[in-house]
Amino acid sequence: MAGVNPDPAFWKGKKVFITGHTGFKGSWLILMLHQWGAEITGYALDPITKPNLYNLINGNELVNSIISDIRDYDKLIAAVQKAKPEIVIHLAAQPLVRESYRNPRETYEINVMGTVNLLEAIKIAGSVKAVLNVTTDKCYENREWYWGYRENEPMGGYDPYSNSKACSELVTTAFRNSFFNTQEYKQHGLALATARAGNVIGGGDWADDRLIADFFRAILMHKKVKIRSPYSIRPWQHVLEPLAGYLILCEKLYSDGPSFAEAWNFGPDDKDARNVKWVIEKICKLWGNTASYEVEGQQQLHEAKYLKLDCSKAKQELGWRPRWSLDTTLCKIIEWNKAFVAGENITEVCLNQISNYFTNED
Repeated sequence: MAGVNPDPAFWKGKKVFITGHTGFKGSWLILMLHQWGAEITGYALDPITKPNLYNLINGNELVNSIISDIRDYDKLIAAVQKAKPEIVIHLAAQPLVRESYRNPRETYEINVMGTVNLLEAIKIAGSVKAVLNVTTDKCYENREWYWGYRENEPMGGYDPYSNSKACSELVTTAFRNSFFNTQEYKQHGLALATARAGNVIGGGDWADDRLIADFFRAILMHKKVKIRSPYSIRPWQHVLEPLAGYLILCEKLYSDGPSFAEAWNFGPDDKDARNVKWVIEKICKLWGNTASYEVEGQQQLHEAKYLKLDCSKAKQELGWRPRWSLDTTLCKIIEWNKAFVAGENITEVCLNQISNYFTNED
């Protein structure tokens, strides 16, 4: 059964402030919202990879782009006050587990104090009605359960990245309780929620230490892709899955604030929680004879072996549900990357996939 779609008419003319708009998720999001007529202000650092999706879709033509650091409190406050947004979506983050082991202090500064800075800026601005802080499935205290984590499970996080995102969740809860309490909504008029997505994959992700990105880097250099933890199970999902959920939730926060100002999971169906080895074998087969992989022999940093989300709440209360199976998702990623290699217009490729997704076409 197909789920509810975001409403393009809702977004037409809405003033939206997006942190992290130059990243992988942010680039897909601004392309979608621009297509629907939103007035977007983006606040982020320059894209960190070459190539990157933001430049491929000519992102500067889609948004009022402010290149600055989420840790720069004064610049962030000025940017939010000038934009006067109605809706804020917070994507800016240091998003990599292995990078967090290399630079734990920076990870906490960005992921925790960056959240504090943004929420303070929103509090001062006074124009915002709906705020969504996007965290991660890794924010939970992972007990390696075989069932999905629900939104009321304890926060935790073994590594600095995961733990910093759990801290961001707790910061959000504290700000909601203290300054945007749902019981006092008539006074402040702002609804604040968090969203926890699974392992998000799709065309245009070139970040280091990510399975799909590592695969295509290796393919283009005619090398075997090296994988870690081949039997670790993750909730894989196409980037459009959580983005659709975020937008549906933002619409609800805007129109029915207090009822939706809480935490939400957006993950794939149980059957699409697969191990790394299954995924890499599938994409090698889809790509063709030149693709192969090998398992790294060196000792690895700690990463969770099993992680899954229970998304019953989003399905029941928002009408959101996953549309593309993991098989379809991987086919879409192969399709996207073959188009990139062939030099096709990436904006058109992305827009076609967005259209396919919302019309529930494979």
